[in-house]
Amino acid sequence: SGQKVCYGAFKHSCYKLAYFQDLSRRVGFQEARQACEMDGGALLSLETEAEQQLIENMLQNLTKSGSGISDGDFWIGLWRSGDGLATSSVCPDLYQWADGSISPFRNWYTDEPSCGSEACVVMYHQPTANPGLGGPYLYQWNDDRCNMKH
Repeated sequence: SGQKVCYGAFKHSCYKLAYFQDLSRRVGFQEARQACEMDGGALLSLETEAEQQLIENMLQNLTKSGSGISDGDFWIGLWRSGDGLATSSVCPDLYQWADGSISPFRNWYTDEPSCGSEACVVMYHQPTANPGLGGPYLYQWNDDRCNMKH
């Protein structure tokens, strides 16, 4: 399920947002990736600042629609493969897009990625959280454990 929106101006012309208020319906990274692929798509690659802004606007419209969206981060298609725990110095360079895009665009939250055992990336959506050092936890990216449910 999810809301599908199409635009002509972007390389990825259609986007589908899936938000589950019901925590039991939220899924880990690989499940989200598979669900997108079964639907003929891919987990989101954000390739430019303009595309990031488009997605932020879509999320704002979704939350304004009175659907009662609360805190809940969104998986995007950025992840880090490789062996074991990456050292923090090389770690940011190891992230890649699940659909093979080579876009260097990143929108990390302050002090992210933290690396270690966190290898899959979410777009923050925590409107009720108190702001941190990087401001509100809204729309910036954070690496998280791949088995977390989002």
